[in-house]
Amino acid sequence: MSAVTSPLVWEHVQPAAARRLLTGAIDAFAERGFQATTTRDIASRAGMSPAALYVHYPSKERLLFEISRYGHQAALDVLRSADTDSTPADRLRSLVSAFTAWHAQHHTIARVVQYELAALTPEHLGEVAAIRRAISAQLEEVLHAGVADGSFAVDDLPGTTLAVLSLSIDVARWYTPHRGDPETLGKLYADLAHRMVQA
Repeated sequence: MSAVTSPLVWEHVQPAAARRLLTGAIDAFAERGFQATTTRDIASRAGMSPAALYVHYPSKERLLFEISRYGHQAALDVLRSADTDSTPADRLRSLVSAFTAWHAQHHTIARVVQYELAALTPEHLGEVAAIRRAISAQLEEVLHAGVADGSFAVDDLPGTTLAVLSLSIDVARWYTPHRGDPETLGKLYADLAHRMVQA
């Protein structure tokens, strides 16, 4: 299993009860959405009482923030780790392949972090938005390099960056394991993204 599709590690969440609540919240939010999920739903999945949740997290929103911050940072780390090639074309293909595969392999948490942003407080949304800007900047720099050396034809760098990232992110909305291997899907999306920007 590659670093791109390795399981997310939650050992940094301590104690174990807090970790169980967090992973239970991921499943609940992905299945029912943030608004429809109750603290009882989350606690039940963790094998705990609803009151126990507040021992570890001040609110349901705080759980969402912890999940969103960690998930976005993990996605950014995947992009940065994949950016090791020399030419803009190879860099773009590597980034899109890795980003797509990550959203397929981790579709449950990705669905939460990408589609429940509106439930975050302004302060927490600001922290997550900073990571999202770093994700966009990572890809936009590659597109800019391709334009500079003549290998890409891109008139609108921010718009194209958003379009390419959206391809990968949307995988989390519909992906299930029977839809194919994450790595294979990543390669397909890398091909599509490259065709979008070729000069």
